[in-house]
Amino acid sequence: MLVSIHPKNPDERKIKQVVDCLKKGGVIIYPTDTVYGIGCSIEHPEAIERICQIKNINPLKVQLSFLCSDLSHLSEYTKAIDTPLYRFIKQLVPGPVTFILPASKKVPKLLKTKKETVGIRVPNNGISKMILKELGHPILSTSLPLDEGEAIFSEPYLIEDRFENQVDIIIDGGEGGTIPSTIIDCCVYPPEIIRQGLGEIE
Repeated sequence: MLVSIHPKNPDERKIKQVVDCLKKGGVIIYPTDTVYGIGCSIEHPEAIERICQIKNINPLKVQLSFLCSDLSHLSEYTKAIDTPLYRFIKQLVPGPVTFILPASKKVPKLLKTKKETVGIRVPNNGISKMILKELGHPILSTSLPLDEGEAIFSEPYLIEDRFENQVDIIIDGGEGGTIPSTIIDCCVYPPEIIRQGLGEIE
């Protein structure tokens, strides 16, 4: 089902419709401040498995990310981090940067890599932020599955043509971006950029 939501003035009723879907174990495609992504509640393992089947990936071998409404989830889903690292992360959120951090015991086993890490991102997108706030916990998020050499999906009508039979809700939040997030490994010192994307790091 395609649901149109205004990117700057999201309709609360439609946001609640999306959140209800997530709470029931649904899978959605939605806009972020980088590219459109596929997401589900981290509290529904069957939904996580659906996303992995759509992407044709093994979650234990691929770093999947959490989208969080703010940094309050750091203490829940990551091991304790020191003050300098917290300040470094804080100055880059919200924004198009994913931080790789040591995973806490609260992270579902299905989402932990062999290195026991988790990707955390706080998006700067009105639709994503409202969904996350209403849901109350992180969303598992990953970019749309792409064939090798295929352009990133940025037009909602093309996304609907390709994925309408694979997910429960597709949000039309306007044209999406084509550059993914920057990924920073914060498990090493100093933190290391392992993928340069939209986020510029000084």
